[in-house]
Amino acid sequence: MLKTFSIGGVHPHENKLSAHQSIIKAEVPAKAVILLGQHIGAPAKPLVNKGDVVKVGTKIAEPGGFVSAAIHSSVSGKVAKIDTIIDAGGYPKPAIFIDVEGDEWEENIDRTATLVKECNLTSEEIVKKIADAGIVGLGGACFPTQVKLCPPPSLKAECVIINAVECEPYLTADHQLMLEHAEEIMVGVSILMKAVKVNKAFIGIENNKPDAIRLMTKVASSYAGIEVVALKVQYPQGGEKQLIDAITKRQVASGALPISTGAVVQNVGTAFAVYEAVQKNKPLFERVITVTGKSLAKPSNFLARIGTPMKQLIDACGGLPEDTGKVIGGGPMMGKALVNTDVPTAKGSSGILIMNQKEAKRGEMQPCIRCAKCVGACPMGLEPYLLSALAEHAEFERMEKDKIMDCIECGSCQFTCPANRPLLDYCRLGKAKVGAIIRARQSKN
Repeated sequence: MLKTFSIGGVHPHENKLSAHQSIIKAEVPAKAVILLGQHIGAPAKPLVNKGDVVKVGTKIAEPGGFVSAAIHSSVSGKVAKIDTIIDAGGYPKPAIFIDVEGDEWEENIDRTATLVKECNLTSEEIVKKIADAGIVGLGGACFPTQVKLCPPPSLKAECVIINAVECEPYLTADHQLMLEHAEEIMVGVSILMKAVKVNKAFIGIENNKPDAIRLMTKVASSYAGIEVVALKVQYPQGGEKQLIDAITKRQVASGALPISTGAVVQNVGTAFAVYEAVQKNKPLFERVITVTGKSLAKPSNFLARIGTPMKQLIDACGGLPEDTGKVIGGGPMMGKALVNTDVPTAKGSSGILIMNQKEAKRGEMQPCIRCAKCVGACPMGLEPYLLSALAEHAEFERMEKDKIMDCIECGSCQFTCPANRPLLDYCRLGKAKVGAIIRARQSKN
């Protein structure tokens, strides 16, 4: 019997339109806009000024705190300015603007396709290399990887879990990455195991990717301690807590860190980036991005330089269809509508979804009928109907007591609501407000 998490979950249509589309190297943009806040935590601090010349892989910003990440140039050229730009979330954020000239890379980056298996670095040296390369979680949360690899002394890692689920509808970047770079991913997993000093790793893949399961299982047989686990198709299986539950049957307690279960979870794209950083001296300045949609001429998977305008990738797929209703950064469940297509890609850009007008139109909101479908769907065991009502009436103290901070913003509640209530919208609003209240309280203490 296939494994899955224990409570909640939904089954949206998969719509994997770009599945098995080979990864295409996107053209280098004429101008790159590289955000300084591409990760959870403090934004990075610029190391360059207007007029400075940079190469592909040059470090252009250093971590701005303990939970932060370095930023590297994805292009070669001249720094035009440091200014603000609207990011994928719709907020003005500081960024480094680079006018591209040629494509000159830093000399220490190994650009050959030769597989490098052996890693003789210590755990501490691996973590430092990962930090220097600016690697973050590529599943969407963008948590700095080096921080995750150094858990508090009171908590001990027992295993590494690789999230290769890609449960978000439409997205296929991780699936295709596994099909094209299975060996490199396995080396990356082995390096992550060495970094956290464990001898066991699990790679969780949903059963709708049988070719990836077969290939990864075959390749894993040559690597000690790595096991591929086939999982039942159920959204949001790729949630960190849900994946730990599915694979180890351990639950992360409310308010606790996932490492409390003994598991260190990393995305499959992160494992590939770790391989490139540690074995090839390549910082994280490009990633695979799915560009898709039912009306799009050519749904595709691109290897795109970070800082590339999303419009450029959409144009490479045939341009915006006439019936476009919304452009989503990410997938339909957790992604957010873009204010425009000039938004630059970032480390967390897993996909661009073009929704047609029919799909993009929300159903008319009706009164809640107390059916409790949202409660049954919530993978965190919360009461979304109640939390959304509390947010609507600014009852933020009660929201905190009712554990709004446990919400993973997966959208299962809103997806399943027959009354078309904007449950996720209200939960996101309330979670942001409660988070600000908690941070203000902690700063006083």
